[in-house]
Amino acid sequence: MDIATLVGLIMGIVAVLLGMFFKHVAFSVLLNPAAFFIIIIGTAAAVITAFPGNELKKVPKLFKILFTKAKQMEGADIIKMFVEMAQESRKNGILSLEAKIAELEDPFLKRGINFIVDGQTPEFVRNTLTEEIEAMEERHHGYAGVFTQAGTYAPTLGVLGAVIGLIAALGNMGDTDALGHAISAAFVATMLGIYTGYVLWHPFGNKLKRKSKSEAKLKYMMIEGILCIQSGLHPAILEAKMVSYLPESERAKVSEDKGDKGDKGGS
Repeated sequence: MDIATLVGLIMGIVAVLLGMFFKHVAFSVLLNPAAFFIIIIGTAAAVITAFPGNELKKVPKLFKILFTKAKQMEGADIIKMFVEMAQESRKNGILSLEAKIAELEDPFLKRGINFIVDGQTPEFVRNTLTEEIEAMEERHHGYAGVFTQAGTYAPTLGVLGAVIGLIAALGNMGDTDALGHAISAAFVATMLGIYTGYVLWHPFGNKLKRKSKSEAKLKYMMIEGILCIQSGLHPAILEAKMVSYLPESERAKVSEDKGDKGDKGGS
């Protein structure tokens, strides 16, 4: 579970409800089926019109990605694995890594190690794997665009809902109580449109982009490690090059792991 997404959603709901409470707005005004139909169904209709079916089929999976923590290796663990493979390669030759391929879970990493075991040139390895990352980022950006566009449509549909509500209100000009209630209800659609657009859809799109960027960073790190192994660099130099991809906090973890290993070796 991605706790940050869940906490953000809860905080967004609580913020609106507390705002209504302190402004003495009755929660019952939210029970407005017309507003929900206009905003939720209207936004869905706009998105369906704007995107091809093959991208829309991915939406359920995108929600799963938003609310679950990505199953990917930590940067420090990737470096440790590459250092071990570099040591194996320098000791027994690069072909010895062929036995390690079956143990790898990441398909991208498997392809990269396969390339160097098969004797592909460094240029081929880098270009092919980089193109794969760029294609992945382009796909992910398109999927995130579904939510980003929904965040653009929803507030505008909120204005449409308010207009429809005001039209209904003007039909009750003779009844001041009914007029006030109708005007109040009209702006519920505007509130719902703004809320879903800027508290749900736009943040969802941004979260997907950030997760994609994080995945791409790890894959670029893998490319660096693969090419270092292919060129026969010393494991310590490989580690130094790969550590440059990590923030300071994660670099400290790599140093701690080395220290723990050294302590065990000396005991």
